[in-house]
Amino acid sequence: MAVKRALISVSDKTGVVEFAKGLHELGVEIISTGGTMKAIAAAGIPVKSVSEVTGFPEMMDGRVKTLHPKIHGGILAIRDNPEHVKAMKEHGIKGIDLVAVNLYPFRETIAKPNVTRAEAIENIDIGGPSMVRAAAKNYKYVTIVVDPSQYGEILERIKNDTLDEDFRLKLSRKAFLHTGLYDCAIADYLTKEVDGDKDGLPDVYCKAFVKLQDLRYGENPHQKAAFYKDPEAKGGIAAAKQLHGKELSYNNIVDMEAAWDLVCEWGEDQPACVIIKHTNPCGAALGKDALDAFQRAFNADSKSAFGGIVAMNQVCDKAAAEAMKPIFFEVVMAPKFSQEALDILETKKNIRLIEVPAAFKEELQLHKVSGGLRVQTPDNSAETRKDCKVVTKRAPTEEEWQAMEFAWKIVKHVKSNAIVLTGKDVTYGVGAGQMNRVGSADIAIAEAGEKAKGSVMSSDAFFPFGDTIEAAGKAGVTAVIQPGGSIRDQESIDMANKYGIAMVFTGHRHFRHS
Repeated sequence: MAVKRALISVSDKTGVVEFAKGLHELGVEIISTGGTMKAIAAAGIPVKSVSEVTGFPEMMDGRVKTLHPKIHGGILAIRDNPEHVKAMKEHGIKGIDLVAVNLYPFRETIAKPNVTRAEAIENIDIGGPSMVRAAAKNYKYVTIVVDPSQYGEILERIKNDTLDEDFRLKLSRKAFLHTGLYDCAIADYLTKEVDGDKDGLPDVYCKAFVKLQDLRYGENPHQKAAFYKDPEAKGGIAAAKQLHGKELSYNNIVDMEAAWDLVCEWGEDQPACVIIKHTNPCGAALGKDALDAFQRAFNADSKSAFGGIVAMNQVCDKAAAEAMKPIFFEVVMAPKFSQEALDILETKKNIRLIEVPAAFKEELQLHKVSGGLRVQTPDNSAETRKDCKVVTKRAPTEEEWQAMEFAWKIVKHVKSNAIVLTGKDVTYGVGAGQMNRVGSADIAIAEAGEKAKGSVMSSDAFFPFGDTIEAAGKAGVTAVIQPGGSIRDQESIDMANKYGIAMVFTGHRHFRHS
């Protein structure tokens, strides 16, 4: 398709001067606006203003400039429709064959700290999306370009006369995705402005995600999969940087999210390490530094740790890397890796080294169901001993309190039914995902072995019977933290008193079903 006339109006001016120069050299007449026109003209490239085309000046602080029949008629006209051709002649409208437009930086504006609503609203583009959608709709006759990275290819295709309809259709699809993402960002921002902190659950959930990469397969080799990013997100797993190793798998990403979510329970001033298998922690520990935290987490269950996902909330340094090197791990995650650590771990060809920029909490959690979406606010509740009620004759000791606070953070991240046995800063046994709570307790107690004696137990939900407390008492558990709220709470309290166990109720459960 011949390109005789182009309209260029971009916020992102990357490569736009070179693009305009290439179009001019191919004999294309260029129309432009505002800052784009100034940049093109400053490079000595002939360019005509939109005002010159429309006969109207830009007005209302630039809000009105391209919204005119001589612009939109030139874009939308069906070139082989006699009525359209007649209307163009009658009204002096010339065709526009190529539109290169990208939009006001709305996302970048609302990402700034302390941005005002007025600033955000002023960065909602009107003319830009209108031109993009018009050109994309009329792709049979018009080329729409929203991505500066495609300027070079467009010039080559014009030169080689390969700007065919199939390619223009692909550009049209990309353009509608571009405006769709833009409108979603605006709708999401305005929803928060209108609803505030009411509940965070809008009547219409509008969110768009951009593909980061195709994955080798899904949970199983016969399933296809891809990894998508929320363009509004300012951190998290989707913002992580892979420094080394094989391509990430679908299951890697699932476990990475679980690992990072748990290790971020502790701030940077408290070195922590967790090792995840199948979304559950097989070992978690605090330490005096990265090495100490890793070694204690690994030793908590070294058998299950094989092939696991390691997450650290400290810089992975030389000492920690040397300790990890002899062990097979799928992924090691940290906020940063020292160069010495990279030199050591990169000798292992397949290990994935992932740098995650910062702790990040989602505003809403999404889970697909057939025909719909389950949406909830995240489980950010973080109870402390001040929120707890001692319900037994014996109150916890200071060391038991410390252990229960640690255990309570862990059990929140274990699949329900969840039971965790710990010391004051390391896990001893984890029982996850069983169909009854005493079954989870039996697994945790068996895994802990002799360490069960003197340990504390945490449960993500209340005990429906006294049998779990009885199992804990027989194993030598000395303190229990649980939500409470069962109609049989007294049965569990009586059993705890029988074994001299100190038990506290938090008043909050932490089911994790998905």
